[in-house]
Amino acid sequence: MRKIALIMVIVLLVSVFAAGCSREIQKEQSAQGGGVQGGHFPGVQPLSPAVKVTVGMKQVVSDAGILIGMAKGYYKELGIEIEPVQFNTGQDMINALGAGQLDVGCTVTASGLFNAMLRGIPIKIVADKGINVPGRGYYRLVIRKDLVDEIKDYKDLKGRKLAVVGTASLDEIALDRVLNKAGLTTRDVDLQVIRSFPDIVAAMSNKSIDGGMLIEPFIAAAVEKNIADPWKDPSEYDPDAQTALLVYGKSMIERPEVAKRFMLAYIKSLRDYNDAFFKNINKDEIVSILAEYSVVKDRALYDKMFPVGLNPDGYVKMKGIRMDLDWYSKRGLLKGELKAEDVVDNSYVDYALSVLGKYE
Repeated sequence: MRKIALIMVIVLLVSVFAAGCSREIQKEQSAQGGGVQGGHFPGVQPLSPAVKVTVGMKQVVSDAGILIGMAKGYYKELGIEIEPVQFNTGQDMINALGAGQLDVGCTVTASGLFNAMLRGIPIKIVADKGINVPGRGYYRLVIRKDLVDEIKDYKDLKGRKLAVVGTASLDEIALDRVLNKAGLTTRDVDLQVIRSFPDIVAAMSNKSIDGGMLIEPFIAAAVEKNIADPWKDPSEYDPDAQTALLVYGKSMIERPEVAKRFMLAYIKSLRDYNDAFFKNINKDEIVSILAEYSVVKDRALYDKMFPVGLNPDGYVKMKGIRMDLDWYSKRGLLKGELKAEDVVDNSYVDYALSVLGKYE
């Protein structure tokens, strides 16, 4: 009997020890963000097995919603494996999205995007990927430094050589809105199409153009080298602009559970970005991530650049989308009629906010 009692005591002690170990492991996993209950998205089950999601992007700073989430494991925690894909042109990306060969696109407004929708291709704008911060616009018209005393106001742009990287897209729209402040359009300037931002800076440096539409980090670099002046802030001439977009393609729309979880990780990443650049919370960590994963490798540039605006609640500026559609339509660049409500689907952001709450 004594032997049986001893065995029972030993079994009980082993059980208690095992239970304690199990609790310690669970605590450790929770501290590391592992597991559904201990992670960043309580109550949301990860996809199982994990799902690969292809994302078309250029790994610029405005791709922070993807890059931060990859580095911090937000997508992985929800059962998503991100595969970045590079494209030579925006149209190539749009074609891949429509064909189901690409899941998500990081892009800008373009007539090709909207005409694809008019052809019945299931593509939707689903979230913000770049807006100008008032007083610190990261996408703007800059002029040559040596011309600041000549080009003081919008009317002084008439007849000037001004460059964009492309027409019938964001770049021409943005320049047109600058000129509209003086009752001008792109027809009133010597419009130059120079296919890359570094080449626009080079053209200003050799004085073959007077100014151009630039994005960061090229603005900061050109200003630091005394090549360009940032001139007027976009809040004066294009306050409602939606400069970049997150787009879901056919293959993502057909997998709503994947699409919703992707948006959860994306919004979480946008909030980390906003905490860092506008609240100075964990800024060193976020700058380190962006310096590693984005094309802007120089950490010092992050203190010199105008910061890209990224809505921590995810929504695009609907007024900006309406204005873009109207611009394309008036110039006969759309093969049909579209409303902003036809091209934007806020349901994924709505879901993310139902889990994460609104940003404070």
